[in-house]
Amino acid sequence: MTPLAERIRPANLDELTGQEHLVGKGSILRTAIEAGKIPSMILWGPPGTGKTTLANIIANTLSVPFFTLSAISSGVKDIREVIDHARHAHNAILFIDEIHRFNKSQQDALLGAVEKGTVTLIGATTENPSFEVNSALLSRSQVYVLKALDPDDLIALLHKAMEKDEYIKVKKVQLQETAALLNISGGDARKLLNLFELVVTSTPFNEQGQTIITDEQVMKIAQRKVALYDKAGEQHYDIISAFIKSIRGSDPNGAVYWLARMLDGGEDIKFIARRLVILASEDIGNANPNALLLANATFEAVNKVGNPESRIILSQCAVYLASSAKSNASYMAIGSAAAMVQKTGDLPVPLHLRNAPTQLMKKLDYGADYQYAHNYDNNFVNQEFLPDKIAGTKFYEPGNNARENELRNYLKKLWKDKYDY
Repeated sequence: MTPLAERIRPANLDELTGQEHLVGKGSILRTAIEAGKIPSMILWGPPGTGKTTLANIIANTLSVPFFTLSAISSGVKDIREVIDHARHAHNAILFIDEIHRFNKSQQDALLGAVEKGTVTLIGATTENPSFEVNSALLSRSQVYVLKALDPDDLIALLHKAMEKDEYIKVKKVQLQETAALLNISGGDARKLLNLFELVVTSTPFNEQGQTIITDEQVMKIAQRKVALYDKAGEQHYDIISAFIKSIRGSDPNGAVYWLARMLDGGEDIKFIARRLVILASEDIGNANPNALLLANATFEAVNKVGNPESRIILSQCAVYLASSAKSNASYMAIGSAAAMVQKTGDLPVPLHLRNAPTQLMKKLDYGADYQYAHNYDNNFVNQEFLPDKIAGTKFYEPGNNARENELRNYLKKLWKDKYDY
């Protein structure tokens, strides 16, 4: 039987759950679809947010030829074959799932067809297209960000299944609790619906001929039957979360275990390496600046080496990061600064810090009274670098570790009691 997620897949924009910012009345994308003319686009968002569904809806709405490729199993030859077919079609759409898995040569093979309008490209990705889609292709496409579905959206999907799917209706489902379904699915609509069907199928009727769904029942069935790691990526976020938390918690054993789980599940090595680069700054930072250097070198190395040897490089980096001193001080600092920006808005730059490239600006005292640090002892002079309204605010609090305690002492020596270091 076709999975539940496929059986109730929306056929038009009005049936699509969530993504109001993209397909709601008057939105840019909906307006383009209704006008019958869409740009090539990259749909970026977490798993199960409707990227494939939206692509299908667009093709159905426009009534145009629709070609699909999966970046996991397709190569340059497949791309060229589709483009050849598209040349004999009118306004053809080419949908490429997981486009971030295409390498440069595969993406380059699409360029000419997209430029000439032979095909309108719709690419779907769970990864930041700025990193994974080559700049030439990206510049010819609009990027639309799909948001994770909120709990209300997900519950609405469950009720839709109960009302519209013939098989689910026969089971007379009583949805007493939803927390376990929502937690396990992690915002992924496809995973939610398929789990829901599994639970409904595995739960016998009660004496009243109803199928009662509770959190306890969901957990019992999920633990017994749901795969621990789905190679299609449905538990992608759960496993990477465990991996990151193991490193943050200074446990190299947990780190290499979850790394092995990801590699065994077919996870993209570039995704793993990129997360290590982020972690090296977010969770280690200036407690050990070499961590970022090693993580960045790891990212470069796995791209050169590829599988299966890249697992050794990833393991070395994960073990080093897990065994390193930790600090999230820089991460907290930018978070505090960003919160201040949101709170205070666009505060004016103090005159002494402004650039003064013209005579008029100089007459207006742009740059006046700025003190060039290198003209003073120890290359430092006490002056204010923040807008007047927030002068003296401290955003960076050094972590309690050997290296950042050195930074704390140095900053205290320079600034005395100004920032309370």
